[in-house]
Amino acid sequence: RKKGGTKKPVDPMTRKEWYDVVAPKVFSKRQCSKTFANKTVANKVGADNLHQRVYEINLGDLMEQEQAEYSHRKIKLRVEQVQGRSAVTQFHGLGMTRDRLCSLVKKWCSIVNCRLDVRTTDAYNLRVSVIGFTKSRKSQVKKNCRCTGAQKKLLRAKMAKIVTQHVAKCSL
Repeated sequence: RKKGGTKKPVDPMTRKEWYDVVAPKVFSKRQCSKTFANKTVANKVGADNLHQRVYEINLGDLMEQEQAEYSHRKIKLRVEQVQGRSAVTQFHGLGMTRDRLCSLVKKWCSIVNCRLDVRTTDAYNLRVSVIGFTKSRKSQVKKNCRCTGAQKKLLRAKMAKIVTQHVAKCSL
């Protein structure tokens, strides 16, 4: 026999506090979700558990009218500060849903990916990922429209030039 009695099972949710996740002012729906963190115990402050957490939220949920054109975009928001029971977030990233990416890919075409780091006017560094696809011409007889490695290299350079020009003029 082991010494000591068995511990009484405790529900872990009794030690949690609920917080509202607040989106940045850019979005029409500010209160986007709820989350929980451990309660403050002794030296451990409960709000410290929320700092730097990243939430992935559908852009359609953050807009006033849920429109189909925003439903395939995912926004990443990171908690910057906790004010009372509100976790204030800041933009952390943007992505696309897997089903949308899969619907863009076609047979017999080439995919050209380009990742680059650019700086905005308000001194934010962004890593931008661009995806491009080759397209067959109207008068083309061939079934495929693939490109060579050298052509992909030229397309990436053109993509980088265009994205850098546009992002350099914008601010977050």
